[in-house]
Amino acid sequence: MLIDMAKKSPLFSGKKKAAEAETGPAWRILIVDDEPDVHTVTKLALSRFKLDNRGIEFINAYSGEEAKRVLQEEKDVAMAFIDVVMESDHAGLELVKWIREEHNNQSIRLILRTGQPGQAPEEDVIVNYDINDYKAKAELDSRKLITSVYSALRSYRDIMEIEAAKQTQIRYREGLERVVKATSGLFELRTLHHFADGLLTQVANLLNLNNETLLLTCNAIDAMSKELSTDKLHILAGTGQFASHHEKAIPEPIEKLLKRALEEKTCLYEDNLFVGYFPAKSGWINLLYMDNIHAIGDLDKKLIDIFAINVGVAFENLLLNKELEDTQSELIFRLGDVVESRSKEAANHVKRMAEYCYTLAKLAGLDDQQADLIKHASPMHDIGKIATPDSVLLKPGKLTDEEWQIMRQHPAIGHQILGNSERPILNAAAIIALQHHEKYDGSGYPDGLKGEEIHIFARIVAIADVFDALSHKRCYKPAWPLDEVIEEIAKGSGTHFDPALTTLFIDNIEHFNKVRLALSDAN
Repeated sequence: MLIDMAKKSPLFSGKKKAAEAETGPAWRILIVDDEPDVHTVTKLALSRFKLDNRGIEFINAYSGEEAKRVLQEEKDVAMAFIDVVMESDHAGLELVKWIREEHNNQSIRLILRTGQPGQAPEEDVIVNYDINDYKAKAELDSRKLITSVYSALRSYRDIMEIEAAKQTQIRYREGLERVVKATSGLFELRTLHHFADGLLTQVANLLNLNNETLLLTCNAIDAMSKELSTDKLHILAGTGQFASHHEKAIPEPIEKLLKRALEEKTCLYEDNLFVGYFPAKSGWINLLYMDNIHAIGDLDKKLIDIFAINVGVAFENLLLNKELEDTQSELIFRLGDVVESRSKEAANHVKRMAEYCYTLAKLAGLDDQQADLIKHASPMHDIGKIATPDSVLLKPGKLTDEEWQIMRQHPAIGHQILGNSERPILNAAAIIALQHHEKYDGSGYPDGLKGEEIHIFARIVAIADVFDALSHKRCYKPAWPLDEVIEEIAKGSGTHFDPALTTLFIDNIEHFNKVRLALSDAN
C-alpha cells in the first residue's frame, strides 16, 4: 500500500491539521489503479475540491489485493475509484464484490473506471455489481470527474447522517431500557438500607461503570440553610474507599460539591466527578457522589436525569410504605401490649416474640419479606385473650374443664378479630392467632391440624411462645432454668413442634437467649 507522499510532508500535515480544526476531517478517497499516471491526474484534477468546506485526503492502491488490505486497515473511506483491469482482467469487479459481500461495507461509494470498455460492458456491470457509477477513462475529463465526486460524497454524507441518527436512536433505546431495568429493581427494595445499596449498584449498571461511590440523604429543610453542617448529611451507603465511610468525616472537596448540588438543586458534572441530586416529595433529598467517571456523554446525562426522576418516585414510595408498615407495626404492638398488660409479669413478651420469630424464620430459610411479616404479625398471636375473663386468664391454679374450654376459645376469637383483612400483616396475624396452638402430631386446637397443614408462621410461633412462657415467670408458675426449657422443647419435637424447626431452634439457642436477656421483663 502506498499513501500519497505529499500527505506525509510536515508542511502538508500542518496544513491538514489546521484545516481539520476549522472545517472537520477531509473526505477520504481511495484510488485503485495499476497506472501511476492515473493517480497523479486524478489528484491534480481534484486538488482544489471542497464539499461542506472539507477537502480531500487521497489513499493509493495499485492492485485489487492491495486495495483489500487498505480497506481492512483504513477507516472512514468515503469513496473509491476502481480500475476494472489490473492484475487480472476482472480484478476491479472482484474487488467490488469483496467490498460489498465479504467486507460488508455498504456505505462506501464505488465508481468503476476502465480504459477497455469491451472487457466489462457497462450494462452487465451495472446490473450485476453493486456500484454507484461506471465511467470510461477516455470520457472522464476534469469537469465530469468533479461532478462524479460531488455526487458520490453527498450520497456518502447522507448515508452517514442516517446511520448516525439510527445509532443514536439505538443508544437512546438501550439507555432507556437500562433506566427501566435499573429503577424497576429499586421499586422492589423494601428497606432504606437495601434501597441505598441497590441505588449504587443500579447507577453503576446504568453508566456501565465500576467506580467508588457515596450515597447520602439530607432533610430538605436542612438543605435550605446556607450554613449546612456535615452532620446533617446522613451517609446511607458507599463502595470502594467509601465502603465504611460512615465512620469518617466527609472530605472537604466532596462536601463542597454536595453543598453546591443542594444549593443549585441539580446534578453536577465536574471534570472526573459526578454528584447526583435526587429529591423526594417527602422532604428528603438523596445525593450520589461518584469519582473516576471520566467524561459522561450527553446521552448518559439525559439518562441520569430520567433515572433521577424515577429514583425520587421510588424513594417516595419506599418512605410511604415504611410509614404505613411502621404504623401497622406500632398498632399491633400496642394491641398486643393491651392483652399482655393484663398479666403484668409478661411486659416484654410481644417484643421478645417478634425477635424470636424473625430469627427462627431467617434460620429456616424464609426470605426477608416473609421474615419481616412474621416479626410484625407475631405480637398479635394472643389477641383473642382480650375476650377471656380475668378469672380464667389470671387464675394461679389449675383450670377446670369448663375454664379450659373458655381458654381454648381465644384462637378462634383472635381470628375473628383479625380475619378477612387484605393487609398482609393482619392476614398473617389472623393465621398465627388461629393456628399457634395446633400441634405437629394433630393433637392441638382448635382444628386438630397436623404437620405442614399448620402454616409455617404458626409452627414458628408455637416454639417461640412455649420458650418464652417457660423461661419467664407467670401467675401460675415460676420461670424455668434455661437447660430445663431446652429439654422440654426437645421432648416436644415431632409431637408438639415441627422437628426441623425444633432442631434449628436448639442448635442456635444462644441467639434466642441473647434476645431473652436483652428484653427481660426486669429491664
